[in-house]
Amino acid sequence: MLIIELLNLLSRMAHSGVHKDRGELRIHENLDELGTDLAEYIAELSEASVKERGVFTIAISGGSLIGLMGRLCEAPYNKTVDWAKWYIFWADERVVAKTHADSNYKLAKDGLLSKVPVLPSHVNSINDSVSAEEAADDYEFHVRQLVKTRTINVSDISDCPKFDLILLGMGPDGHVASLFPNHPVLDEKDEWVTFITDSPKSPPERITFTLPVINSASNVAVVVTGESKAEAVHLATDDVGADCLSLPARLVRPIRGKLVWFLDKLAASKLDGSQFSE
Repeated sequence: MLIIELLNLLSRMAHSGVHKDRGELRIHENLDELGTDLAEYIAELSEASVKERGVFTIAISGGSLIGLMGRLCEAPYNKTVDWAKWYIFWADERVVAKTHADSNYKLAKDGLLSKVPVLPSHVNSINDSVSAEEAADDYEFHVRQLVKTRTINVSDISDCPKFDLILLGMGPDGHVASLFPNHPVLDEKDEWVTFITDSPKSPPERITFTLPVINSASNVAVVVTGESKAEAVHLATDDVGADCLSLPARLVRPIRGKLVWFLDKLAASKLDGSQFSE
């Protein structure tokens, strides 16, 4: 068993590397491998944060990300992770009822939160009974209160919240959270949480963390799978021309944090091999 585990570790090491200033790339043979590595990564960050600060603040998104986090519901993580110390937030959310099929909260509750012993009072969802603008203002106020009490850490170079981990997916167009290409919210510098009413993906009304908040996190992980996103992965991580510099995923650059990309082979299939160093 030890030999098999060692071989698996060597295999993962052989498919990971630092991609210039675009963070660490972890490329996996299949979704099962990716899910296992992602769970271990999250569990390790949780343990380190709880040991250092007594809490673990994590912001999540929607989409396929929640399914890929499913290994956390299984042994050993369902028992070894200190779930009572988790404070859960959303990097973006659709402005719909919490019971709506499009709700990121509902997705996370059904796929993860209802299966592990997190404290309900530590689950920080949006107010789903107000407008998008009001929901964004309300969520930012809530986050600010938790920064004041240092439940959420604060950046040492700005007043931004410093989440222990922000987990993001990425769309085929290179969007992350609800930050879409060529959208004015990409230039937002002052707000922590903003809103949009014209999302190119349904539903149109959403709230989202802004880039300053994402880039103030201690750790940011971008989880991407599937061939349909391979071109966007290439444009977000490879050494490409100036035309792609405004791609939302390429703008994810933690100032003093660590960036890790979790990719399956299909999502990584268009990476520029000559720019990738193991």
